Amino acid sequence: MRIHAAGLALALWSSLVAVSPAAAQQRPLLTEDPEPIGAGRILLEGGIEVARSQKYPASGLEGKLFRIPIAGISFGIGPTAELQLDMPLFDTLSIAKRNPAAPLASLVTATGDSTHDVGDLVIATKIRLVAENVGYPAFAVRFATKLPNASNESGLGTDTTEFYGSVLVGKTVRSLRIVANGGLGILPDPVVGYRQNDVVTYGLSLARALTDRSEIVGEANGRFSTRDNPFPGTESRGQAAIGARFTTGSVRFDGKLFFGFYEEDPRVGFAAGFTYVFTAFQTP
Repeated sequence: MRIHAAGLALALWSSLVAVSPAAAQQRPLLTEDPEPIGAGRILLEGGIEVARSQKYPASGLEGKLFRIPIAGISFGIGPTAELQLDMPLFDTLSIAKRNPAAPLASLVTATGDSTHDVGDLVIATKIRLVAENVGYPAFAVRFATKLPNASNESGLGTDTTEFYGSVLVGKTVRSLRIVANGGLGILPDPVVGYRQNDVVTYGLSLARALTDRSEIVGEANGRFSTRDNPFPGTESRGQAAIGARFTTGSVRFDGKLFFGFYEEDPRVGFAAGFTYVFTAFQTP
């Protein structure tokens, strides 16, 4: 593991002092807030991501990954429910290394020094069960399916469908927003289709306001494999991140640096983007 970089990032953002309340927002965090966007509202988000030493154990590829753009849209289908669609529209990997012994290496058709594909679409539903109050946090559940849009011929996909279920908890304490996630994921073996790896997912994020329009955020997020010898592409993964958000008008801009925990994770990466929320329709 590369915990030293992650620990430095977490220590930095957790030591800052805030002056105003932090609002529940998602980007650039991976840890999901239990609060929905609200009935009749639509959230649009977009961004870019660059990751160094991105590894694909199933195909044996490794290199610098560019995800431009990453698009998302969420619908507030009720006061307590939200439908989410998220997808990197164009992934490009500058190939630095190839492992011809990888189980799906023979399927990769990219012969040059780069490969590209669309990313996997994630369809999710979030339902808040308990609203936040003075004495207790908000609770929600989230169910997500990751579809196999990226192909194994490009080396960027595994052609498998993944399923996740999580419990989300969130509480605002003065100027600090604390969110925790925990759940399970079902990841099929991309080589032998009838086997699966059940992983434990986790997330912990903090968001602390600096002014009424800006805040600093950070998190640790990832998954643990329940198998000692996980199938390629289902290994334990995780990252620590530190970032910031700034709101001007109806748009919120964000950026973050992230650091991988495991050898299969990117060594370091950067992401930036925006979020725009508006009321689009009336619900019964």
